Amino acid sequence: MRIDVVSLFPEFVAQCAAFGVVGRAVERGLLAIHGTNPRDHAEGNYRRVDDRPFGGGPGMVMLIDPLRRAIASARQAGGGPARVVYLSPQGRRLDQAGVRRLAAEPRLILLCGRYEGIDERFVRAEVDEELSIGDYVLSGGELPAAVLIDAIARLQEGVLNDAESAVQDSFEDGLLDCPHYTRPVEHALGAVPNVLLSGDHARIARWRRMQALGRTAERRPDLLEGRTLSKADAALLAQYRADASGPIPPDPEATQARP
Repeated sequence: MRIDVVSLFPEFVAQCAAFGVVGRAVERGLLAIHGTNPRDHAEGNYRRVDDRPFGGGPGMVMLIDPLRRAIASARQAGGGPARVVYLSPQGRRLDQAGVRRLAAEPRLILLCGRYEGIDERFVRAEVDEELSIGDYVLSGGELPAAVLIDAIARLQEGVLNDAESAVQDSFEDGLLDCPHYTRPVEHALGAVPNVLLSGDHARIARWRRMQALGRTAERRPDLLEGRTLSKADAALLAQYRADASGPIPPDPEATQARP
């Protein structure tokens, strides 16, 4: 998969190609990341890429022509058409389903805005979709682009050492992930739930499903709105809510009566 990033700071996003999962994807030849700077496609001595907005107001707006030439250059370098995604506060909220859809694309061009945004005529003519990573404002689209690249990279076949890691992630089935534990079994902060030590894979799967349902209901109830739970899931959620001990057994020392 090839991702071109159109940004005034392409080196910022390129840094993510050197580390972690994204770096591994690039190293294994499963993902290619390239940067294109609109300023390199601007005209005049100052290579201007922005101007004041019509109608007045603060800030500057990115110009049409440098962006059009930058997009055309990215398309040509990649060998043909590509889906153009504009990282924008006005975009649809990015979710795991959206990441999975984009991860199946052979080519993407990620457009990073700056200042007050981009001339709307360019957005309507050149952009296939707008995406937002949250209801807050950043200085530009570079951080959202890096987030999207990371999320896409881990879904490329052969990137993760254990393919099940992606399947079991939060949001893959619309729920938050269950809690996880590792050594030691006993610790001052508590003990590992006995079910995880049982070796009974059916019980473990049931417990994990119950925790995922319970966590989602507690922390992100919006994810369950409009969702019809199966009888089995409804029973697990009811059991979770009825279990006063919660997912982590309390620390006996922490619950001793204070003098």
